[in-house]
Amino acid sequence: MLALRLTFTLLLVRLCGARPSSHTRRDLRVHAYRNVVPAGFADVGPASPDQTLTLRLALAQSDPKGLIDALYRVSDPASPTYRHWLSKEQVAQFVAPKAEAAETVNAWLEENGLSATSSSAAGDWISFQVPVNKANELFGAEYNVYVHQESGTQVVRTLSYSLPASLQPHIDLVHPTISFPDIKLETSTTQAKRFIDDVPERLIKPAHANSTVCSQGTTPACVQELYNISAAPVRNNVTLGVSVFYGNEPHYAYLTTFLENYRTDVDASKTNYTFVGWDGGVDTQNPFATAEGDLDIQYTVGVATGAYVTSYQEGGNVTDGVSGFLDEALFLNALDDSGLPQVLSTSYAYFENNWDFDVTDKICQAYAQLGARGSTLVFATGDAGAGCDFITNTTDFGPNFPASCPYITAVGGTSGYYPEVGWTGSSGGFSNYFARPWYQDTAVSAYLDKIAGTDPNAGRYNASGRGFPDLALKADNYTVYDAGYWLHVFGTSASCPVFASMITLLNDRLISAGKPTVGFLNPWLYSEGSKVFTDVTAGSSSIRCSDDDPLRVLNATEGWDPVTGLGTPDFDRLLDAFGLCSSVSN
Repeated sequence: MLALRLTFTLLLVRLCGARPSSHTRRDLRVHAYRNVVPAGFADVGPASPDQTLTLRLALAQSDPKGLIDALYRVSDPASPTYRHWLSKEQVAQFVAPKAEAAETVNAWLEENGLSATSSSAAGDWISFQVPVNKANELFGAEYNVYVHQESGTQVVRTLSYSLPASLQPHIDLVHPTISFPDIKLETSTTQAKRFIDDVPERLIKPAHANSTVCSQGTTPACVQELYNISAAPVRNNVTLGVSVFYGNEPHYAYLTTFLENYRTDVDASKTNYTFVGWDGGVDTQNPFATAEGDLDIQYTVGVATGAYVTSYQEGGNVTDGVSGFLDEALFLNALDDSGLPQVLSTSYAYFENNWDFDVTDKICQAYAQLGARGSTLVFATGDAGAGCDFITNTTDFGPNFPASCPYITAVGGTSGYYPEVGWTGSSGGFSNYFARPWYQDTAVSAYLDKIAGTDPNAGRYNASGRGFPDLALKADNYTVYDAGYWLHVFGTSASCPVFASMITLLNDRLISAGKPTVGFLNPWLYSEGSKVFTDVTAGSSSIRCSDDDPLRVLNATEGWDPVTGLGTPDFDRLLDAFGLCSSVSN
């Protein structure tokens, strides 16, 4: 993808306090680099040589291809082992580092006076602390300070790094190095949001669900009607996790108020969620948090009636350098099988090319581990249509990750009702990092054949990449209670928790019938599951990336499309497809 070659001054420096290493600068080979600094960042000069860095090494896994093969064997309806989920120990056999890799890398660290600790359950990630000057020497790097000009946030990064030739087969990547955090994401989550009225709660009379369904806003009753979602409580201990980043924590009291107004059929005083922190996450109930966390919780607890919902919250001081996505995946993979959420809803996305392929691929593979263990991972695609590529070519589309990962289910957005149409902000398109997976070949190829020769966007996206979204749900006008106000919220971050709730309710029915939960959905969605969708054939997404940039438009059309995917799901049809009774008979 990147075309320039980097050269380095060959210099051997003996580091004070460390034994001479058997690897010299003449042994180093460039392992990864990037040509340009991401848009919005500026180089302000070399990092202090004494500054301590916490670096992570991803060791070569025993059988990463075997993991993906195993994931597809348990998620393909045509496989004899369909939904025979793997255990934590079985997954670890694929991803644990090769003995030679662990031994060689640890010996090299010891030669240089360093000691690493494991930072993943399988031991494929290790971390250690090192001053900047030593990191520069060991990795042939130039760690500089880069400032994000809009926010003032500073990060220490290098635009290239090298490894001794003897270590190249044993280390997949060093991090943080060439990947920059997505600061825009960290300061803005739900991208389209407005007040119903900018007045205190006591002056607002919310429209109750029994007055009209969707005309006064998207509520639990509205999505229940649109998608035939059952309001009956679950009968089993089904689990649904919600990812919380950047301090966007939910609030118990706000949820109670929401339920009292929009789920009057449940006991709001006895209905809540559980908090679990990672990376130092603390349940502070911060009144200044944005509405994102409350949106996610109100439309999981408020839709998946009676399910065990857990808010997985990072601590605000994320250590992984990639906005917490890696740390959360490693945290979840370390959970025992009984503690792993059956469904995880994540309403966050970032620009795929902000992070280098190696670390992005590692996060995607970590999601494959969770999927192989039977967890359904549902991600919002984002709210910027086709997206903007501010790094390599501003005329190209900018896909979002994790929506572009082939091992998760990506949820786009619709708007309106009876009929729904593609929502103008629904992010979608094609990955620049991940090839189109086999399971969507037929659906995506049909779309590309349909627009061939008439597509005004031809050449601006990677047509051979993983297409997303996989499906879509209503993304507009969600009623949310936050800090004394009733809000109307827009975004695929609203669509995502509703779909996650539907899958949680489906899992409950499956367990009652003595069947395994659904796990990784996509191979089923694009084959047997295609009949559960209502095709969305009108509407479009659009975005303008600069004043002189033409409007970038993607249209919803018959069949799969990069605005609404396969369409909107119907819960009764989901039940029928799995051989279960419809919701009306529950």
